[in-house]
Amino acid sequence: MQRSLSDWLAWQAGLNPHEIELGLERVRRVIDRLSLDRPAAGVFTIAGTNGKGSTVSFIEQLCLANGLETAAYTSPHLIRYNERMRLNGKEVSDEWLIEQFEVVDAARADIPLTYFEFGTLAALHGFSQARADTWILEIGLGGRLDAVNAIDPDISVVTTIALEHQDWLGNTIDAIAAEKAGILRRGRPAFYGDEPMPDGFRQAAKQIGANVACLGVDFVCQAEPGDTWTWQGSATEFAGLPLPTPADPTQRRNVSLGLAAVEALDPVLLNRSAVERALAAARPAARFQVIDRDRQWIVDVAHNPQAAEILRQKLLDLDAHGPLTVVIGLLEDKQVDGFVAQLADLADRWLVCSVDVARGHDAQELAALIRQAGGRDVMTAGTPEQGFAAARAISQPGERVLVTGSFHIAGPALCWLGLY
Repeated sequence: MQRSLSDWLAWQAGLNPHEIELGLERVRRVIDRLSLDRPAAGVFTIAGTNGKGSTVSFIEQLCLANGLETAAYTSPHLIRYNERMRLNGKEVSDEWLIEQFEVVDAARADIPLTYFEFGTLAALHGFSQARADTWILEIGLGGRLDAVNAIDPDISVVTTIALEHQDWLGNTIDAIAAEKAGILRRGRPAFYGDEPMPDGFRQAAKQIGANVACLGVDFVCQAEPGDTWTWQGSATEFAGLPLPTPADPTQRRNVSLGLAAVEALDPVLLNRSAVERALAAARPAARFQVIDRDRQWIVDVAHNPQAAEILRQKLLDLDAHGPLTVVIGLLEDKQVDGFVAQLADLADRWLVCSVDVARGHDAQELAALIRQAGGRDVMTAGTPEQGFAAARAISQPGERVLVTGSFHIAGPALCWLGLY
């Protein structure tokens, strides 16, 4: 009997005893057996602590606006596993995924792939078969030893670098930066989207021999009066560009990285018409997504202190008043105190949920940590859906409800609100 997509995913989750097992040896062995064809135009690989998905989305849309056929790979997903893989901007079907899983399973033989490795190989094989012009690949964790890095990029992008996944990447910014710099390649263009550039990243790039351009130095974006902004790259500049969605400095940074990366692929692709169409089309879900209903719902996948700091500024910039209810669910490996510290003085009440994944924080334990970090009026609410219902019940019409902390709570929120 043929396996369904859910059957395949459940089986993959148990194939390797480790949920995460960094290293390229297993993946490279299977890639050799799959005999993949590289895309004609090139491969973009995007790493970083925050902003990867938004950057992938803009590069994808800009390539599409120029008539290129695209293949994009991101993780994790919000609702459906299919979201992780897109061909020409559309998520792939269950049948497409099952076909790739069957090929990967036959090629791997007895190699015990992790869930992420299996999915990555399925994406790469399917993209190769689709003959897409360009691949836009998001790193899952770190960079150097992530399965995606088994494919040599033509252009590397690192969005931001902050403390995260210390058990895997190291306990300092420089150690983490060196891991993320592992996606760079000698003599090939690379782009970094934050200031200042960590010493560990700069040193690793020098050892690799990569040509790294930095936002604010080698390419620049600047807000203009009103609702426009400017961008200047190595050979192209624009004034009066419409704002991206969401219209904030962080998203301008992500778009700026995308513009610089595509300019390195081919400056001809940076024509104004295509750029403006890409800005209008690139709207990744659950990135400070504001849904005005009986309450003003704000859904954001922020899940680390750096993202919470950015989220805090967006909340302060939002023209809104009245109490703020936060519905939150975090994974166990996240820095609760640093995350909560950014929002504690803005949140009037917290509804803490357990997210239904292996590494999900228990609601009671998470609530205790939020109280210790300075959270006021902290309550537990069981499942995410119970949390959303409770938030509606204890808030008044017109008040704000923020849902944040994980893809695993943001996705259910969009479903509960009827957007999926």
